[in-house]
Amino acid sequence: MATLPVTLDRDDPAPLGAQLAAQVRALVLGGALARGDRLPSSRALAADLRVSRSVTESAYEQLLAEGWVEARHGAGTFVASAAPAPARAPRPRRPAAPPEQGLVRLDTGTPWIDRRHAPAWRRAWREVSAATPPRGYDDPRGLPELRAALADRLARTRGVVVDPEEVVVTQGTTDGLRHLLLALPPGPVAVEDPGYRAAVATIRDLGRDVRDLPALAPVTDLTGAVAAYVTPAHQHPLGRVMPAADRVALLAAAQRAGAVVVEDDYDSEFRYDVAPVPALASLDRGRVAYLGTASKSVAPSLRLGWLVPPPDLLDRVNARRRGTHEAAAWPVQRAMLALLRDGYVDAVVRTARRTYAERGQRVAAALSPHARLAGPVAGMYSTWLLPQADAVRARDAARRAGYEVALLSAYARTSGAEGLVVGFGGVTDAALDGALAALVSGLVGSPSPDRQPGGTN
Repeated sequence: MATLPVTLDRDDPAPLGAQLAAQVRALVLGGALARGDRLPSSRALAADLRVSRSVTESAYEQLLAEGWVEARHGAGTFVASAAPAPARAPRPRRPAAPPEQGLVRLDTGTPWIDRRHAPAWRRAWREVSAATPPRGYDDPRGLPELRAALADRLARTRGVVVDPEEVVVTQGTTDGLRHLLLALPPGPVAVEDPGYRAAVATIRDLGRDVRDLPALAPVTDLTGAVAAYVTPAHQHPLGRVMPAADRVALLAAAQRAGAVVVEDDYDSEFRYDVAPVPALASLDRGRVAYLGTASKSVAPSLRLGWLVPPPDLLDRVNARRRGTHEAAAWPVQRAMLALLRDGYVDAVVRTARRTYAERGQRVAAALSPHARLAGPVAGMYSTWLLPQADAVRARDAARRAGYEVALLSAYARTSGAEGLVVGFGGVTDAALDGALAALVSGLVGSPSPDRQPGGTN
């Protein structure tokens, strides 16, 4: 029979029975009492503690109700629950390689924002704060007013004439791509190579295979693919505009294969050599799914985009989103509506276009003696072809100076593309000049730009 090393405090405001139950419970949890240990009878324990039997009986009744003890007829009271097994100390994790700290990133996705437009930004969010949010879940398609504004903008700037009911507001490009692919039958997705890494990751996360499409070659065969993901207005990351003949060939290949063409129109408004090229979706609304984003014109952190599916997929996309309650955040949608309505987005695009044009010329002046431009300079980055060893040397020189510049090979899968991808949107002028000086210092002594890097299609 287990002895109970308990002490009751008559000066404690807690009832004696509650004190006794708590101490027995602690003995079990601490391992002093094990499962199957027999406890003293209520009469014997009352005598040992010099309390009335009603105290010990009330304690045992409480422990019995909680499952700590069990009463066996004719045998007594026994411990019913053992102490939990001690938690195993977690195995020490091998420290991950520390990320590059303090580097200024010259990436392809961070836009330049003119701070002179900040008052309009603040007005939009003040309007959101004064609005009454919906009581239930939002319409998964998006706010009707925002869809109407986006439909108007698509017709005005991209030549895509759609009804607001055909527009689906998403949480960015990859969210729109994910919902579109979930509405398609099983099968691989063809993607440009080199191409947008986040799109490749999204496709693979859905369990689909990725089929590589040479980024600069006409697409003539999509047999077996359910979709082809392309960036025709500004190929990411090589920068080329898809020629008209290649557009027609792509649509014909998709028609023969029964595949959907997914057009990511990520920064089409930022051309400064020619007028923005009309969207591919303007040629065939029945075959092309259109993806747009606010990340390049407003801010990536807004996490807002839009999808215009082919008409025969619209109901399936909307039904799935209704079933999962997936919708872009209501405050973000309200803010975007205000920014469109008050002209903020148009103003930001105009000023950014001028800034990118000037910065693109500075990048070209610095790098053209050492590397070959992959395509027209447009948007907020330019891509330069050169052998991998030279690109790595330039990249490393930039890192030593405090800047992070991407290698083109990071965007390639089987193409073997080599070079540098230099973003110039989300940095200051001083940072851009510092990064360019560091890149040039790493390229001094490299072979001339006439040398052809391998695998650039």
